Amino acid sequence: MLKELNPLIHSQLRLAIMTLLLSVDEADFNYLKEKTNATAGNISVQLDKLSSAGYIEVTKEFIGKKTRTSCRMTEAGRKAFEEYVTVLKTYIDL
Repeated sequence: MLKELNPLIHSQLRLAIMTLLLSVDEADFNYLKEKTNATAGNISVQLDKLSSAGYIEVTKEFIGKKTRTSCRMTEAGRKAFEEYVTVLKTYIDL
């Protein structure tokens, strides 16, 4: 019996965000928005879901008068992503 893919990561946009964060120390909101071609609202919602799950850490700071939102993957997020890939491979190896 196949193990279920993690539905939190399996969403197309959340999967894209996690994949992008895997390869960098941190990424700012605009970088993620640009790379995923998603709307600001949609990115915000997905970042909140990943953050609530403990998969990413979101930092908001002021630089001058502008806010900067940056994200980094947590150790729990890295483990969840690795497990997702492992389970995905079982689907591929059918």
